Amino acid sequence: MTEANAQAALDCRDIRKRFHSTVALQGITLAVPRGSIFGFLGPNGAGKSTLVKILTGLVHPDSGGVTVLGNKPGSRAAQRDIGYLPEHFRFPGWLTATELLGFHGRLLGVPVDTDRLLGLVGLTEAADRRVAELSKGMQQRLGLAQALVGEPELVFLDEPTSALDPLGRIDVRDVLVHLKERGTTVFLNSHLLTEVEKICDRVAVIDRGSVVAMGSMDELLQGPAARIEVGALAPEMVDTAVRALAAAGAGGGSYQSGVLTVPVASRDDLPRVVVTIVGLGIPVYEAGLVRRSLEDAFVQLVREHESGRSEGVA
Repeated sequence: MTEANAQAALDCRDIRKRFHSTVALQGITLAVPRGSIFGFLGPNGAGKSTLVKILTGLVHPDSGGVTVLGNKPGSRAAQRDIGYLPEHFRFPGWLTATELLGFHGRLLGVPVDTDRLLGLVGLTEAADRRVAELSKGMQQRLGLAQALVGEPELVFLDEPTSALDPLGRIDVRDVLVHLKERGTTVFLNSHLLTEVEKICDRVAVIDRGSVVAMGSMDELLQGPAARIEVGALAPEMVDTAVRALAAAGAGGGSYQSGVLTVPVASRDDLPRVVVTIVGLGIPVYEAGLVRRSLEDAFVQLVREHESGRSEGVA
């Protein structure tokens, strides 16, 4: 094992996987530093779930090398020190929250401080309630507590805040920060990019089985964005504007709540962006520069990758 591998909680080198005629992964290479929160992002069908299944030992790659905490995925040494919350999980409805955590502790052969775990995820008052009686959000919290049984060194979380309200998301965010502070590595797969942006140290963006970008949050979000207030736009007009901006070399853009956000290289690009939008007959009420969001960066990266693939096919 190299020194770099020893310092990584996860190390993937040229991972490839095919399911019959479908190519799921085509050469994934990435490393996740120990004690970090790592965001793993991509559109539906990009290959995220396949890689997570490989890392947790549920699926074997066709080729490439993988280590999890320095061990082979699926080995007892690796499984002993990881926790996992899949996106779609089902717990026996007749068990209470306390019984469920105790059951998972027995599976692992470790004692479980159920009071501490339930308190950590805000379920102290639900300790004796059966799973079937819990709301979806409460079950999501319980699933997170289950993933933390045995105090794992590495935790895989697949959409951990999907069923939570804004306050619940804040609570989970606090739990993840707490895990990082105690040295736990968190591998986070989420479509809620605003949450990822707030807590992740590094991010990888995957599309069609390939990593299209990876780096720290500052590296991915480098460069400003033009914020253009345009009011309500029909979907077809948004598409027209995004295509026109991309053709003008402004990196496309995204639209939400009456505002177009367009990645730009510098403030000198702002007048050109405004002229392009006005030229389409779209009124501009206000324009300025802001730090671009992870959502803007994600949309641009995936669209550029899709565009590059289309040009290659042509």
